[in-house]
Amino acid sequence: MKELLTIQQKLNAPKNQYNSFGKYSYRSCEDILMAVKPLLAETECTLVGNDEITLVGDRFYVKATYTLTNKDGKTAEATAYAREQDKVTGQIEAQITGAASSYARKYALNALFAIDDNKDPDATNTHGKDKPEKAPTTDDKSTDKERLVKEALSAIEGAKTRADLNAIHKQYLPLIGRETNFINALNTKANALK
Repeated sequence: MKELLTIQQKLNAPKNQYNSFGKYSYRSCEDILMAVKPLLAETECTLVGNDEITLVGDRFYVKATYTLTNKDGKTAEATAYAREQDKVTGQIEAQITGAASSYARKYALNALFAIDDNKDPDATNTHGKDKPEKAPTTDDKSTDKERLVKEALSAIEGAKTRADLNAIHKQYLPLIGRETNFINALNTKANALK
């Protein structure tokens, strides 16, 4: 499918997100989708994502599939899986499934569009032992949401107990929603406090 080759060659989805807790840069599923939309229009293709819950042994996985279809009806497809965590403090089951869905979708897109994430911290996270690819500068102008995310990440870093994390979650979730850095930092800290 020549359109897929064109998209793979032209797609630029840099790691513009920064996790100050883990000290690494990353790209989200949404970043990839935003970057690919102009190329879909250019190549006259459609991209459709689909999630399916799959039981493997005694664990649930989200199976995410993306299908690229050109104007002649030819398709290319990629699938990725992500396991739901057993329990995440302060999250309801739907949020746990949503996090697994986002993760699986990101990696299905990576596979479909040949995005190399060998250095992606999802696979090689050293939790700040290595220098990040790109750290934000103090000259960056932050939006209110960015400021709140930074505040929340700082609070998470200083949390001493799971009760502290629950309070932070309740305080910031209505203000910043399910922002990836925030949720990842909560999960990482919760695991560290076990």
